[in-house]
Formats: sequence, C-alpha cells, structure tokens
Amino acid sequence: MQDSVPKFASGFVRRHGMFDAVIAEADMALQVLSGAVSAKRPNPAKGLTPDAQDLDAAQKTHAAGLMRVNHVGEICAQALYRGQSIVCKDLACRELLLDAAAEEVDHLAWCGQRLSELNARPSVLNPLWYAGSFVLGALAGRSGVAHNLGFMAETERQVEAHLDSHLERLPLGDERSRAIVQQMKEDEIKHRETAENHGASVLPAPVKGVMRAVSRVMTTTAYRI
Repeated sequence: MQDSVPKFASGFVRRHGMFDAVIAEADMALQVLSGAVSAKRPNPAKGLTPDAQDLDAAQKTHAAGLMRVNHVGEICAQALYRGQSIVCKDLACRELLLDAAAEEVDHLAWCGQRLSELNARPSVLNPLWYAGSFVLGALAGRSGVAHNLGFMAETERQVEAHLDSHLERLPLGDERSRAIVQQMKEDEIKHRETAENHGASVLPAPVKGVMRAVSRVMTTTAYRI
C-alpha cells in the first residue's frame, strides 16, 4: 500500500499537468481564432500613408485575398508549432518552437489589422485550418528533435516562397501590405535558419510534396473564403 501512494500521486500529477496544458492550448486557440491576440512589435506599416486613394476596388479585393491567405498561414503556423511543442519532450526544441510561435502572433495580428483596413474579413474556415494544423503538429512532434525541427524548417521554407510570390502580386501602391509581408518574410527566414542551425533534418520528398499540396488547397480556398 505504501508503494502504491507515490505511483498514484505521480500519475495524478501527470494527468493534472496534461489537463492544464490542454486548457491552456484551448484558451490560446480561442484567442487566435477570435482575433484577440496582439502584437508585441510595432506594425511594419506604421507611419506609411494610408492607401485609400491609391487602390481601386479590384486592387483592394486582390490585396485582401492575398492578406487573407497570409492570415490563414499564420493561423496554421501558430497551430503547427503549438501542436509540436505540446508533445515535444526536448526542452530546447520546445523553446525554439514556442519562440517561433510567439513571433507568428505578431504576423497574425498585423495581417488581421490589414484585413480590417481593407474592409475584409478573415477566412471563415479558420477553425478548420487551426484544428487540422494542430493535429498535424502533434503528430510531427513525436518524431524526434531532428525531424521536429526539419518540419519547422520546411514549413518556413514554403512560407518564404509564398511571401515572395505575394510581394510580386500585391499592387505596387499597396505599401502597407507590402511592408507587413516583407517583415514576415524576414522573420520566416530567421526561423528556418534557426531550425537548420539546431540540427533540423531534411524531410523526405514525399512529405514535402504532401505539405505543398495541402498548402495549395489552403491558399486557393483562403483567397476567396
């Protein structure tokens, strides 16, 4: 009987800790999906002249579609990294994931602000994107540190490519969106390099292909809804 008490207590602590983690993640998900998160850094578009007179209706609609895609991308990144971190047992790796997620919150807030300026709304499918990305992150998080960081590096590499294309496709007069996207790109490069410098492995080609296919579905859908 005496030996069973510590085991019971240990199990209770583990279950209690997991319960707290689940509650914390549910709270974070609600904040992300409701738009309640706020950026810690100044918006890169701060100080730039409002572009209300520089963009016509078609340009505003196009810019809003691209920024909605970027907003969804940040929803997914937030869920991916938090999903990975909740199951990752390596403290240093977990901290890298959470640090990246913290900067992605800035991106999320900036994109949300820009959508409001363009009189546009976020994707109505954001809860679906978040849930799917969190599950994917949790599955990836069990694959070991090298693959965990490899998943992070490949995610950032593909996001870089999307942001590059958006810088080419955004209206030239939309300096506010372009400033936000440029800063996001610089941050994503830093996240990728951090993952690579800490031992990220190269993901198998089929995994990269699946990630690109899912990304195409997400970007095509988010541009419109």
